[in-house]
Amino acid sequence: MKGSVAIVTGGGTGIGAAVVRRLARRGVSCVINYAHSQAEAEALADEVGEGAIAVQADIVEDAACRALAAAAQERFGRIDFLVNNAGRTKHVAHERLDGLEAEDFIDIYRLNTIAAFQMTRAAAAAMAESPHGAVVNVASVAGLHGIGSSIAYAASKGAMLTMTQSLARVLAPRIRVNAVAPGYVGTGWFEKALGAEGKAALDSRIASMTPLALAPQAEEIAGPIEMLLDPATRAITGEVWRVDAGAHLDVGLSRRPGRDMG
Repeated sequence: MKGSVAIVTGGGTGIGAAVVRRLARRGVSCVINYAHSQAEAEALADEVGEGAIAVQADIVEDAACRALAAAAQERFGRIDFLVNNAGRTKHVAHERLDGLEAEDFIDIYRLNTIAAFQMTRAAAAAMAESPHGAVVNVASVAGLHGIGSSIAYAASKGAMLTMTQSLARVLAPRIRVNAVAPGYVGTGWFEKALGAEGKAALDSRIASMTPLALAPQAEEIAGPIEMLLDPATRAITGEVWRVDAGAHLDVGLSRRPGRDMG
């Protein structure tokens, strides 16, 4: 992967930042896209070194997607990888049907689904020139099971998963397109909302309910993303990798404090 170039949307924080760090260790130059997290993105670019740049672009706008792809080519001369990581949600209990308006769906779809399509389209010509062009969409188990922070969010991630298959079909054989579907991810968002102790308690509770006794953090999601970009997985396209520490198994065998696993 050394010498390749990746665009990571929403790359300044959370999963995106973990992906940038992993790719940088492999010698991949990274374009760290951000909409609002300027300080975090620029600090990450400084941390990584001259092999990274932070670029502001509100990718809900198609023109911004095209400008971002152009910035990557202008700086590095190529695009090999795209990680569609940027996303948003609105927290509304699923039974509160009146808690969502059409505008909420539109707002969430524009970033979670449409922007990912626009970014893929903007970078496709350059990636097709790469010997190992690859896209990874960061979806969610919400899109597989109709769960999560809201119905609108789950629907947008379900659409992203369908789109992954469509793009994998039409962009082959030059570009592979896959997705990861994380469950709980203990990002800094939870620490800001709950405090360090609150997040630690939540992590512990999540870990107690998963077969792997693990509350995945951003790094655990970044690993599979790196793997799907790696040319070693060149025979994989149109796939969804669920990354939830086995929570989806839910067959009464999950490890819980005090439970006899023997």
